[in-house]
Amino acid sequence: MLNGQEDKNIWILQPLFIGLLLTPLWMLPTLYFVWLFLDWKTPNQGGRRSAWVRNWRIWTRIRDYFPITIQKTKDLSPSHNYVMGVHPHGLLTFGAFCNFCTESTGFSKTFPGITPHLATLSWFFKIPIIREYLMAKGVCSVSQPSLDYLLSHGTGNLVGIVVGGVGEALQSVPNTTTLILQKRKGFVRTALRHGAHLVPTFTFGETEVYDQVLFHEDSRMYKFQTLFRRIFGFYFCIFYGQGFRQDSLGLLPYHRPIVTVVGEPLPLPRVENPSPEMVDKYHALYMDALYKLFDQHKVQYGCSDTQKLLFL
Repeated sequence: MLNGQEDKNIWILQPLFIGLLLTPLWMLPTLYFVWLFLDWKTPNQGGRRSAWVRNWRIWTRIRDYFPITIQKTKDLSPSHNYVMGVHPHGLLTFGAFCNFCTESTGFSKTFPGITPHLATLSWFFKIPIIREYLMAKGVCSVSQPSLDYLLSHGTGNLVGIVVGGVGEALQSVPNTTTLILQKRKGFVRTALRHGAHLVPTFTFGETEVYDQVLFHEDSRMYKFQTLFRRIFGFYFCIFYGQGFRQDSLGLLPYHRPIVTVVGEPLPLPRVENPSPEMVDKYHALYMDALYKLFDQHKVQYGCSDTQKLLFL
């Protein structure tokens, strides 16, 4: 989950780091690549989080820019593990980033004894330096081995999965509450296999911080976006926000509140090989809980009373 100027600096370091191979300092990247080979499995074995990185001051500045907050409706017991659905994806998932990858909104104080992990695309962890940075923030791979490890080693682990994935990014425009969820059932199956509780969440304001240019499905640009996703795993989106001057357009997000509401956990039995019917049952219960969570809090956090949560 890459956000902010700090993340841009990390990407810039990539070619510089590799370029050291052609200098008298070639030993440094060489030693790192040896380390990378020996440490290859760590992202799928719980990662390597750093309290220091999660508490960098820059995260509080990002938090205050919007601002971003987290609200709980129920406590989460450290005696259980949790699979948390993160909705909606938005364009850059600012809410999920600040709330679960940093301590800027006080996650540890809000949910004592719970260790959060936000799952992202697996190929990020194959990139030198990027993998170290992501693991330090508590980000994990969304691969099945990674999820299985976290949910089977100890308790108090919470894995956040952006269920709508990159496809939901194209739904990210202001005043819409449409989620790609009806056919996304893998997270429910994973929770059942480990007896983890399902936790619905909804981040109000996540889709309000940018405007996006949408293209018709028959257009060349839409086809390019689809091809781009097949190659790189995420969509190439054209979006805009505000500029540095008042009332100007630019790439800065709008100053609009982002609030992540964490719902009541849904207990699941532990079933090693859940049947499709069982998965469907708990998937339906999860969608119902998510719908009620949205409906109960929508007016308080900026939606109209007639706004409906739609599932695709």
